[in-house]
Parts: sequence; C-alpha cells; structure tokens
Amino acid sequence: MLISAPEAGIYAGAGWFAAVVEAARETVPEAECSTVLDCGDSPAAALVAIRRGLGRVVFTGRADVARRLADIAGQYGVRLETERPAAGLDLEAQFFADEAALGEVLASLIRAC
Repeated sequence: MLISAPEAGIYAGAGWFAAVVEAARETVPEAECSTVLDCGDSPAAALVAIRRGLGRVVFTGRADVARRLADIAGQYGVRLETERPAAGLDLEAQFFADEAALGEVLASLIRAC
C-alpha cells in the first residue's frame, strides 16, 4: 500500500500523487499495491482525487460532506475513507536525510524482503 503523507492531497495535489504512483509502477511493474491519498478535511482536494480515479481517498472533514463524497466516489470506482490507515513504514524521518543514510535505510528494507 502506498499512502501519501498526511494531507498531501491539499498541498501537493492529486496530480503529484498520481505521478508518484505511476513512477513506482513503472519502476517495479510486477509489484501490486493499492494507493491512498490523504486529503485531510478538504472536500475540494478529495473531489479532485476522486475524479482523477485514485484508488482510495481519505477525507477527515464533516460527516455530511463525507457521505456526499462517498456517493460520488462510488460512481468513479474510488473508495472514500474517513480515517487514515496506519503506516507500515514511514520514511518521514529520512525525508531530509543525506543520500548515504537514506541508502542504508533502503538497503535494509530490500534485505528484509
């Protein structure tokens, strides 16, 4: 499962996330994964992600808005969630790490697989 950073749908957008997912799928075409874009409490960001056809979209705003978005998401074959899934691996701490430190983390992940 590829999960965006918290609220990434708001500040980075659905287009950015779709490009990240596409790059990952091109890099490892045999891998199967689901995708989740966290749009926080922004109905606009969630609607863009839904219309883009992203697999799963997280919306944490008002319940009445979530119900309407869920109806729209269903029409696009997208699953709307109101809670962010727990991350199995979070690389936030390594985001600003130097190349050597990030390489060590990635190498250990590859060895674990």
